[in-house]
Order: sequence, then C-alpha cells, then structure tokens
Amino acid sequence: MNPAFQAGAAALLVIGLAGNGFEMRKARMSATKDEEMGTKNAFASRRNLKWYACIGAALALMAIGTYA
Repeated sequence: MNPAFQAGAAALLVIGLAGNGFEMRKARMSATKDEEMGTKNAFASRRNLKWYACIGAALALMAIGTYA
C-alpha cells in the first residue's frame, strides 16, 4: 500500500471518528432527560452525515491504496 494513501486514509479516519464523537457528545449533552435521548436517533442525525462521509472516504481510500 502506498504510504501517501495510508497517511491520507488514516488522517481522514481519525478526523471522521473524532468529529462524530464530538457531535454525539453535543447531542447527548443537549438532551436534558434520559427519555429524550432514547427517542432521538442520534446515529441518523443530519449533523453526523459529514462525518460518515469522511469515514467512508477513508475506507474507500484504503481500498484504492490496497488494490492500486
């Protein structure tokens, strides 16, 4: 695997996971009651889509680097 692909994929993966973690923390902190957290689907939040795209791009970059 090309080192440039490895570094790019690792950076995208770390950024995506850290960003998603911060968004999930903000969603958890904004809920005032435990019942509210259960009703809201935190994984399907529109704010998390950019982080999911970043993680997906990292996985795609890993696959491209492996087979290229």
